[in-house]
Amino acid sequence: MDSHSSRKSRAVSSKQQATKATRESLQQKAQRLQHIFERLEATFPDAHVLLDYSNPLELLVATILAAQCTDARVNEVTPAVFARYKSAQDYADAPLDELEEAFKPTGTFRNKAKAVKNACSQIAGSYGGKVPEEIETLSRLPGVGRKTASVVAGNAFGKPAIIVDTHVLRVSGRLALASAHNVEKKYADKVERELAELAPEHRWTRLSNLLTWHGRRICTARKPACPTCPVNEFCPWPNKTTSA
Repeated sequence: MDSHSSRKSRAVSSKQQATKATRESLQQKAQRLQHIFERLEATFPDAHVLLDYSNPLELLVATILAAQCTDARVNEVTPAVFARYKSAQDYADAPLDELEEAFKPTGTFRNKAKAVKNACSQIAGSYGGKVPEEIETLSRLPGVGRKTASVVAGNAFGKPAIIVDTHVLRVSGRLALASAHNVEKKYADKVERELAELAPEHRWTRLSNLLTWHGRRICTARKPACPTCPVNEFCPWPNKTTSA
């Protein structure tokens, strides 16, 4: 078979997979996700949140700082931040301009300084200085969205949490685990519900971290490595790449 015929055959196969995926029952999709989970677990056994932290407060602050900034850059900034501010009260008492200067290398530092200061003020005043463990409580803190709350609850406290970041949005859409029209950021809450319906609760956080690692390393935005993808056979995405 020549290369043109081979590409055509793969394209037809992908379209057939996509058509099949749209006809899946919830049970069939959950079974497919089980296979995907097992393959990703074998591929990325060390998958974890890439922000450095030693306690829930540090993870909360780091996650806020990671908005529109790379995890690597945040990890360069936080050692000095964590050495200076050790409690929620420390952040609450710090002058805003001081926090802005500390957070400046992470970008959008004024908004981040306000978010950290306000969230920590509430933690210090309403929760005895301890970061709340539940997603719903965390997400009500000033400047803390549901994704940040899920990162902290899932990784710092071991709570079941579907963490929908940009990688999870993209990968879950390509794998047809989430509805095609839901894979934009504004539909993150819908994607969260769809994934939660498919996966057992005790695997939610692990699944999220695995999908994120897969999206960072293989199922990238611009040129996914479909030929070497460990879950290629379970992926119905019709636009698969044909070369690594």
